[in-house]
Amino acid sequence: MRIPDLDLDLLRCFVTVAERGGFTAGGAALGLTQSAVSLKVKRLEEVLGRRVLERTSRAVALTRDGEALLGYARRMLALNDEAVRRLVAPAMAGRLRLGVADHFVPRSLAPLLARFARIYPDVRLEVEVGRSHELRAEQEAGRLDLVLGKRRDGETAGRPIFTEAVVWAAAPDFTPPEGRPLPLALLPPGCMFRDRALAALGRANVAHEVVFVSASLLGVAAAAQAGLGATVLGRGGFLPGLREVPGLPALGTAEMCVFGDAGAQGALVAPLIEMLREDVGEVV
Repeated sequence: MRIPDLDLDLLRCFVTVAERGGFTAGGAALGLTQSAVSLKVKRLEEVLGRRVLERTSRAVALTRDGEALLGYARRMLALNDEAVRRLVAPAMAGRLRLGVADHFVPRSLAPLLARFARIYPDVRLEVEVGRSHELRAEQEAGRLDLVLGKRRDGETAGRPIFTEAVVWAAAPDFTPPEGRPLPLALLPPGCMFRDRALAALGRANVAHEVVFVSASLLGVAAAAQAGLGATVLGRGGFLPGLREVPGLPALGTAEMCVFGDAGAQGALVAPLIEMLREDVGEVV
């Protein structure tokens, strides 16, 4: 049996349609018409001899074979993009001291930074993880070049990278108690998510009490996973063992930004920001 080679262009089209939830949205993201996208997916299915998408009048859904292919396709495209960047991207060297707020898409950031280091091995990347306002103070004092973190309500500083929803999160079996205050696991005072959550509960007259405080997002998430209470996260910060909690006051969105003089480190920063937007966009 001859094993066919998979066309990366067809795989990219398939992944985009699967992630965007339809041919029209996928085409818009790729700059193609709906019919062109449909044709590319059909060609991929002909190569494989299997259907990868179930089409309905309103949406598309992955078949079982499509679910299996999606993981492989994402890995193949990521490896292709890494190789192209490594060989084609201009050679860069230098030192970049980067502060990263610990709520900044924790599932995706470490692999992304590792990939950046592989593509640009001559860039000395120094990363410090902490709370947004503390890291920004470090940057303003000259001890960090740039900070990736959230912009506070009403602020104009920083260069936006993406916007994510702010949501209530808790263990899958967590239910807000009746007749008792809502237990909360939160970061310490000074955290924008904490301030926003407490203000929203106050406006809605929802009784609440903070039962767990940690300076680490992972500590707060662990408390919520264990069922101690509900917490507040950006959707990109969701970790296994958590679900969104319905019925609580809406918390709006948050802008994730890069703070600092990006112009001074422009050659180093631009590809990192591009990778963040590409990799993180679908997560949030």
